[in-house]
Amino acid sequence: MMHAFEYHTTWIVMLAVAVSSQKQPGLSQSSQPNSGLRANCLGNVMRLSLDKSLAVGNLLEVDAINGTDVIPLTPRLAAQCGYSMESDPWGNTKIYSSLFGCYAGSKEAGTFSLGLNLRMSGDLKLDEATYVVTKTCNYRSLATRHILCERNYIEVSTQLFKPQIAKNILGHDDDFTDDAGQDSVKYYVHYYYYYYYVYLFLHLCAVVLTFLPMPQASASPNDIWKLMFFTPEPKVMLLNEAKKAGYGVKSTEHRLVLRSPFNSAETYIENVAGVPMEVFSVSTYYVPIYGLNIVDSDAACPTGGLIFTDKTITWHVPRRITPVIKGAVKILKMYMGIDGQRLDKYQMAARKYTLSSTEFHIVIELPIGTPDGYYKSLAPDDQYHITFTVEPMLELVWREESTQTDTKYKVLFPITTPLMSWPTQFTGNAVPEERLFEILLGTFLPDVELINITFNTGVFSVAECNVKGFDVKEHRFPNGSKSFYLKVPFFEDAVLVHNPVPLLTTYILPMTFGLLILPEETPFSHVAKAEVSLQDVVPPAITGTCDPGYFYVTVGYGSQGHNFRTMIGERELTSKLGETYGLMSNSTHFSFVVPYSSADSIFEMVMSTSVRARIDLELVASNNWKLNDFSLSCSFPLTTTECYSNGTMTALAMKVESVPNMILSHLTLRDDSCKPNSSNNRFAYFSFGVNSCGTTRTMLGNIMVYENDISLDLKSYTSKYPDVAYYKQTVSCYYLVNVTETMAFRTRPRVKDPSADIGMGYLIVQMRLAQDESYKLFYQVEDYPVAKYLRQPLYIEVELMQSMDIKIELVLENCWATQHKDRSSLPRWNLIVDSCANLDDPYSTVFHPVEFDSRVNIPAHVKRFSVNMFTFVTDEVVLKENIFVHCNAVLCDSNNPSYGVCSSQCVNPAKTGAKKSWTADLKGSRNINYQVQGEQLSSGPILLSEPE
Repeated sequence: MMHAFEYHTTWIVMLAVAVSSQKQPGLSQSSQPNSGLRANCLGNVMRLSLDKSLAVGNLLEVDAINGTDVIPLTPRLAAQCGYSMESDPWGNTKIYSSLFGCYAGSKEAGTFSLGLNLRMSGDLKLDEATYVVTKTCNYRSLATRHILCERNYIEVSTQLFKPQIAKNILGHDDDFTDDAGQDSVKYYVHYYYYYYYVYLFLHLCAVVLTFLPMPQASASPNDIWKLMFFTPEPKVMLLNEAKKAGYGVKSTEHRLVLRSPFNSAETYIENVAGVPMEVFSVSTYYVPIYGLNIVDSDAACPTGGLIFTDKTITWHVPRRITPVIKGAVKILKMYMGIDGQRLDKYQMAARKYTLSSTEFHIVIELPIGTPDGYYKSLAPDDQYHITFTVEPMLELVWREESTQTDTKYKVLFPITTPLMSWPTQFTGNAVPEERLFEILLGTFLPDVELINITFNTGVFSVAECNVKGFDVKEHRFPNGSKSFYLKVPFFEDAVLVHNPVPLLTTYILPMTFGLLILPEETPFSHVAKAEVSLQDVVPPAITGTCDPGYFYVTVGYGSQGHNFRTMIGERELTSKLGETYGLMSNSTHFSFVVPYSSADSIFEMVMSTSVRARIDLELVASNNWKLNDFSLSCSFPLTTTECYSNGTMTALAMKVESVPNMILSHLTLRDDSCKPNSSNNRFAYFSFGVNSCGTTRTMLGNIMVYENDISLDLKSYTSKYPDVAYYKQTVSCYYLVNVTETMAFRTRPRVKDPSADIGMGYLIVQMRLAQDESYKLFYQVEDYPVAKYLRQPLYIEVELMQSMDIKIELVLENCWATQHKDRSSLPRWNLIVDSCANLDDPYSTVFHPVEFDSRVNIPAHVKRFSVNMFTFVTDEVVLKENIFVHCNAVLCDSNNPSYGVCSSQCVNPAKTGAKKSWTADLKGSRNINYQVQGEQLSSGPILLSEPE
């Protein structure tokens, strides 16, 4: 059984709901029947119901009105004077007052008046509302004894039978009916003799007591001398001592009312028919004036007798309460109710309540979840549970056959079930098409609030979650329960992502919900995890193309971004290697350019006019899964054998894939004494006469064929590399014979060495604009027009393509800028004149040295220079249009530096000053001067950009 005042030091209820209200002093309940205050007379108690809508804050203080006095009710005083109170978690409060209480007034028999003063306020009492409630109840009952079991006290009211009372009874034959419509109980005249003889016996006892010593202290106005409590051993207290101990004593001309708080020192527990009962037994001694000087008062209230199942509460009360009943009895009436209110059989049937009796018990059954009760949330050990509370009432009227006296027995018995497990349901559904989790947590009772959610990225309140876009909502169901709903996108940092297999993504969202139970503000948490695996991985994609000198590779990131390593052959594409290959990236892909002669390319096949090369790429995840691999193979134009009219042959040999351990310096011609003129780990260069190194000659009609073979010197080579494959490369030259040419000549003394005539031809040359002076990254076609600020350097590179001739030197003859793509358009500004910087330019052209690296195999084939960004001015008007850079280039033979720009860096050194270091090895001109086509040596548009 639950006792409302057991744990309080002041009689204050903490209301769960705070609603503003005007202060209304002196408000009578009868003046506002719909105000949220309802007073009902329920037999020997008055119930006051206070609706939560009247609450001002979360505090309720109750005073008893006693005439003009207002007495604050403490828990001790409430139990002593017949008051109890119960409040549900939402602030609905019920106050019960006994009609036989200390402050219940009575002007006439059977009429009782009660008054209560209610004070509601917040914690700081900044606003307060006061309600005064008065109620008059009529309760007529001639039952000899009334026993009331309340949630916090036991009350027994005993009728006093003095001689004059008996005489009054003899003179009346009226019927008395209580407020519940009980049948009248008639006292007939023949009972007079019974009372008369009892009176004579008691009077004799009183005469004896008059000779005993009397207490010095005066008795109460009702002449009570002392009280003997049975625990069950007797214990005597004077009246004042009993009141100080917390017992209520009230004696009128017709009744003696005694009241004991539950669990008092002078009560005891007795097991009756298997039900624990708290027994209150007192004998009251009066000052012997009337002759009636001892009144025995016995009461017993159940404290147990409950059986719980998942769906039902069964309450057993002993049919024969032996501490109270001394002889045979007959039960006259039996009622059940809720919250002190009787229910008829139709109301009980609608609620599925049953009231029955067995040989030993009276049994009440109630379904768990009935609307007359309420559920409450609890969280012991951080685990969510619920209880159900309901307050049934049992009323009995029995008659003792020996004395023909009636007892009215009423029990208000609040029942709270043991903790019931309520598993919290968590649903973490994935919505793949929206790329998010839909989270549902619940259900909970209405007294649970969601305070925050803890993710792996931190703790966020509900408001902060909504700011992040998680859309946290509370959903209420018709039965009052609630659940919490939110959405979390996959891309949030709170969602953990990993790939258990290459094309499968697992999304994991761990979280902890912080919840609070009101009004106690009890915190608890729920740990949950949403997880889903989807085959939604788009692997990174690789595409590539070739031009006559380079591999162009683009790698798309796929659906998981750039979280992989890129392997080019055996090497990883690091940032340093990326600088060499002009690595460029954005949010969706990256690209780079690999020269076919790079160390990361593989030569598959060598022919007389071309070479077939390949690059292999592999994309590897952090866990070493292969995400993609790609091979790009292209043929690149390359003259590997050249035949000269003076009977000289040149040949270029390369390290091919089929002979992985080949060392090029170990190559020889048929005559193994003929080694390469030069070699590195990729190329070997031979130059020899057609009549040397074992070259053979064969006639095919009018064609003379000279052939030789390049092979490994296996005699010394196989001892070190026994598994090396056989390698042989045949080089051939074809000469036309049987053609007679007639010519006349005469001799004269040689003055100087003869030189060849200059001829004209075409050669593929590439001009590119670098992003900085490192010449590692270059602008691509799609980047034009390139925007530059005024005087910002432009880094330009010109490269000879498709030639591996180390004797050729590329020289820039003239370079200039125009406003249009047409090389001959005007206006025009010279940048390089006769291979020298333009002296008329205040910001002269700067030449940059070229060194051997993984991209540049022959530095002499590459020239670099920079100029500051400028714009054309016409009539002092700045022409803010594009500019284009154009160049003419010549090839020079380093063995014969006799022609024009090949003889030195500048045609007129006196005008240009000292030679630049990068031209120190320009030694002469070859017999053919190759003029480069204009469009191949023109840059894309360069746009002047205004500073912000």
